[in-house]
Amino acid sequence: MELQFTKMHGLGNDFVVLDFTEQVIPLSKAQAAHIADRHFGVGCDQILIVERSEKLGIDFKYRILNADGSEVGQCGNGARCFVRYVHDKGLSDKNPITVETLTGQMTLNQDLNTNLVTVDMGAPRFEPAEIPLNVDQRSSVYILEHEGEEFEFSALSMGNPHAVLLVDDVCTAPVLELGAALEPHTIFPEKANIGFMQINSRSDISLRVFERGSGETIACGSGTCAAVVAGIQLGKLDNRVVAHLTGGDLTIEWDGEDKNVMMTGPAETSFEGTLIL
Repeated sequence: MELQFTKMHGLGNDFVVLDFTEQVIPLSKAQAAHIADRHFGVGCDQILIVERSEKLGIDFKYRILNADGSEVGQCGNGARCFVRYVHDKGLSDKNPITVETLTGQMTLNQDLNTNLVTVDMGAPRFEPAEIPLNVDQRSSVYILEHEGEEFEFSALSMGNPHAVLLVDDVCTAPVLELGAALEPHTIFPEKANIGFMQINSRSDISLRVFERGSGETIACGSGTCAAVVAGIQLGKLDNRVVAHLTGGDLTIEWDGEDKNVMMTGPAETSFEGTLIL
């Protein structure tokens, strides 16, 4: 089987994008993992699948597969690439477009004069059952124990579960070791993305994220939204923040509980090719 694909990235968080608008092709978890493999496949953090939506008022279905083949409900960097792909391929000339995901819907708006895309990421969710989080009641800060050490973190859902830890320096934070240890912790029944946030000022942060099912990526859109929301909830950040990630910068805006999070950043096409499965 041959599949046409486009390789894209948002701040270096890279994706293989597949157009299934004319024909939905079932991909097994093993096939998806093979595509994402950087030695034997194309190589990517996640696979993005474009499908037609059957829901009234929704333009497309947006599916996301992690590098291990598991399906997830949210990817902010991918969403920016999604709308640029749809416009570049002539699949729609609408702007903004509305897409459905595994966990909700999103509105995507591309500035056609630049490569910047603003994504309405929806409202964050804080109730433990909605994250999900194995605790009895909601709190701004939680504590978990790992190998005899206690770690404080904030938790919320941006369509996928996030834990955010404050660190003094993201450069020296044990992102790989601690991220891998905390991602599958029993407090997270569906695992979690683990963010390590350094607050530089009330409008400026640095961030690294260990993504569920993919490991550390050089940019995580939903993780950046989660970190900024957590910082605002803690009273440490203003409602508009520039976030510095390894791959570049994102701007996040959030006006408080029940309001939607707006994320702005670039989306780039790298190359196109044919997959043989």
